[in-house]
Amino acid sequence: MTVTRWNSAVVVGAVLTAFGALALIGSFGINPDPDGGWGARIFPLAGSASLLVLGLLEVMKGLTAGETAPPPATPQLSAVFALLLLSLAYVWLMAKLGYLISTALAAPLALWLFGVRNLFALLTAALLCPLLYHLVFFVGLGVFPPLGAWFDLLDVIGGP
Repeated sequence: MTVTRWNSAVVVGAVLTAFGALALIGSFGINPDPDGGWGARIFPLAGSASLLVLGLLEVMKGLTAGETAPPPATPQLSAVFALLLLSLAYVWLMAKLGYLISTALAAPLALWLFGVRNLFALLTAALLCPLLYHLVFFVGLGVFPPLGAWFDLLDVIGGP
């Protein structure tokens, strides 16, 4: 009997699959539009389903790989946990300071975690990510932005 060690692709795929499944279940908790359409939950559903499928593909890739790799090194695991903490902080901050400010802070931090160290690129992300996402989701698609309880920049610049 041979025992197969899990390689990093299986571990990453399993985590992605679990997050995708949980997010998919949670997405169905978002209320549909008043007219009964999918509305604002279509994006969380699509993103969750994508995570689920990509996670399953990664697991299959890892299981069919001929050689096993050592478990991820500590720096990789610490980056994963840092990204998880950043995402939790982003959601909390969004509830307090609104979408624009929280995204302007989280976008460059996420890029920094992925290895971007160019100051101009990080500052550009802080400005362009909130602007572009705001234009796509809140202006183009008409999704109502999450407003901050303490302060919201949309109150100052005259947003919805």
